[in-house]
Amino acid sequence: LGQRIVHILNTQTPSGQLYEVDMRLRPSGSSGLLVSTLSAFEKYQRKDAWTWEHQALARARGVAGCRETLEAFEKLRADILCQQRDQGKLKEEVVGMREKMRTALGTPQIEGKIPEVFHIKHDHGGIIDIEFMVQYLMLACCSEHPELTQWSDNIRQMEELGRAGVLPVEDTEKLRETFITLRSTIHRRALQNLNSQVAGDAFPEERDYIQRMWNRVMLG
Repeated sequence: LGQRIVHILNTQTPSGQLYEVDMRLRPSGSSGLLVSTLSAFEKYQRKDAWTWEHQALARARGVAGCRETLEAFEKLRADILCQQRDQGKLKEEVVGMREKMRTALGTPQIEGKIPEVFHIKHDHGGIIDIEFMVQYLMLACCSEHPELTQWSDNIRQMEELGRAGVLPVEDTEKLRETFITLRSTIHRRALQNLNSQVAGDAFPEERDYIQRMWNRVMLG
């Protein structure tokens, strides 16, 4: 049944792939079970999950199933996100994962030379910098502000971070506007069958702001 569901989600339509489902990202990777019980999932999240998997949990939400299962998942998700964490270690691990992703997926950087292209998602000052900042703040602050767990999307998480006083409202609003600008560009390009790479000098103000926020939140 699980394989059939994955096959359906991966269906190619005249407009492209319905959803991209990567089952390698499940607990224990490719060697893990395709489906696990909620209790097994909880045990994994509490004892074995990596920080990046808790980052992913910040974005997770139930999309199908009986009400009892969805409610149990939401409660577990909130409990995990609200765990007390060593903020120094957390920040180090989130920054380390970001650097690995940037090295693997971003535009190669040559010292003294401005890249010809800017990858809107993966390069310095791109969308993933915003996402990682939000996820770090969620994991760092949910124990004191459990109301942050009510949302799984970046936009409302940023708004809630401002309301909770984790970041100044003017910063969360600016991050939100910048995120929407970059994400909208990706969506428009996708509709034209274009990738997420644009001219190397595109979005200078947005990129500068994101990098300054990254330095302040993640490296400060």
